[in-house]
Amino acid sequence: MRAVIQRVRSASVMVEDRIVGAIGQGILVLLGVEKGDGEQDALRLAEKIVALRIFEDEAGKMNRSLAEVNGELLAVSQFTLAGNCAKGRRPSFDSAAPPAEANRLYDSFVEAVRALRIPVATGVFQAMMQVTLVNDGPVTFILESPARPVPLGRGTRGDALH
Repeated sequence: MRAVIQRVRSASVMVEDRIVGAIGQGILVLLGVEKGDGEQDALRLAEKIVALRIFEDEAGKMNRSLAEVNGELLAVSQFTLAGNCAKGRRPSFDSAAPPAEANRLYDSFVEAVRALRIPVATGVFQAMMQVTLVNDGPVTFILESPARPVPLGRGTRGDALH
């Protein structure tokens, strides 16, 4: 699973000119499900996002979690996060989970967040959606479960130069 998370002051999602989900302060999660992802990935990602300390404390440091600020979460399914743009000019979606499996795991993620006592709003799976947000910071992170290794680049530890 791959998630782009954004700390927001507010966010909403519309389908066919109707707001279907909206939150105040919290986290917008764009969630992509890939082949091979399972229930444990959904649970692990939900726990990580809820516990991630990305909200400011009294000293202005990112030291508080979603739960600690009584925040909300808006979960929007986004299969394009499974897109691979490495070759050619058209993304490949070969690694995206089939729709039925992706929907099941998206629902598992949402239920795992709710089980952690976080208010959750959602989009509509496979619908054309318009997402509106007020990014707070801006603060944006990319999370993956299972965690994939970060490729080493030039000048980093493990590079042939070292």
